[in-house]
Amino acid sequence: MPSTARPETPDSHAPRAPATGLLLTGGGARAAYQVGVLEAIADIRRACGVGRAPNPFPIIAGTSAGAINAAALACGADDFGRTVRRMARAWRQVHAQQVYGADSLSVMRSGARWLTLLSVGWALARWRRMHPHSLLDNAPLEKLLAEMVPLERLPQLIRGGQLSALAVTASSYSSGEHVTFFEAAQPLRPWVRSQRKAVCGPITHAHLLASSAIPFVFPARGLVLDGHTEYFGDGSMRQSAPIAPAIHLGAERIVVIGAGRMHEPRDHTAVQPTPDYPSLAQIAGHALSNIFLDALAVDVERVLRINQTLSLIPEERRAQSALRPIELLVIAPSQRLDAVAARHVGDLPAPVRAMLGALGVSSSQADARSAALASYLLFEGGYTRELMALGRADTLALRDKVCRFFGWSDGGAFLPAS
Repeated sequence: MPSTARPETPDSHAPRAPATGLLLTGGGARAAYQVGVLEAIADIRRACGVGRAPNPFPIIAGTSAGAINAAALACGADDFGRTVRRMARAWRQVHAQQVYGADSLSVMRSGARWLTLLSVGWALARWRRMHPHSLLDNAPLEKLLAEMVPLERLPQLIRGGQLSALAVTASSYSSGEHVTFFEAAQPLRPWVRSQRKAVCGPITHAHLLASSAIPFVFPARGLVLDGHTEYFGDGSMRQSAPIAPAIHLGAERIVVIGAGRMHEPRDHTAVQPTPDYPSLAQIAGHALSNIFLDALAVDVERVLRINQTLSLIPEERRAQSALRPIELLVIAPSQRLDAVAARHVGDLPAPVRAMLGALGVSSSQADARSAALASYLLFEGGYTRELMALGRADTLALRDKVCRFFGWSDGGAFLPAS
């Protein structure tokens, strides 16, 4: 486990650096893109001569698969570079069967039941007492988390000052509330807002499984909250303010890493409309994009508007407000990940490919629409490596912005694109 780096002693005369946060959003297998971005940041950091400096992200927040990446990074906060390399190695070598049951028997037990309900009807399902919980069974992910995310290290890292806070979010099917679970170094009163609240306490693998339980695809997870069990699903559902947890935890500047394009090109040449009725796969992919992608773009715009408004207010009046300007560095894919996924649908295990085919997912590389659903489930090395390479290339293209954001002096060392 990462434990070798020792934080540098801060200069008491140096101005206090603003608290830096990292937000990793959801998106299933799309989260591989985030690791490519983190790899590039680690390399830029090293090229600027600050590779042995303290953890650049003392405040880390994540949702869905981003929560898993966030927790893995937080658990190695005492050696950022080594931890990122470890995460990258795991994502490059990942296979679907490490995340969900991908063999014929597992798919028959979960996905085939759903298809039966669609084709035969709910009456027969009641007669047979069929109660499928999800399209796929992600039980294998529990073992992977035990290996990748040593959460038992968190209290030590928080006490040692290498980490200030970790937050993961999930959505309660039981109450309808969006809940942020967090651990922090400083006492912090949990916040409550309309249909969302925070809960302070130890974060477990069950929280990560709940946060990453894609609706319909993976089963909900039961978590004990206020003395009773509530069932939670993916934290991207009903997430109206994804940046808010990092701000509540004290971040003054935040790196936001998305899992989809923030703005689609106006000409939409990659997705020309067709007169055909949409398949279930297209509808599901569209719904998941709405859940995972749209709220982030809206929240980024909201933060920028607040920053602009605050800049127009005199400083003495601004001090009386609870609002404060937040510096953002947003890094998001420069390509449509649906189109990338279309090139890799054939990499999925045959039983999963057959099941998705019944929902309308095509193996044609030209059919990016139907590949949207597969883009969240393609936990296969060919796809994840391409996303990581894209994340790295997108970040290196912003190298000057990254250096200015952190205040690093760029030595100009050459960094390969992949």
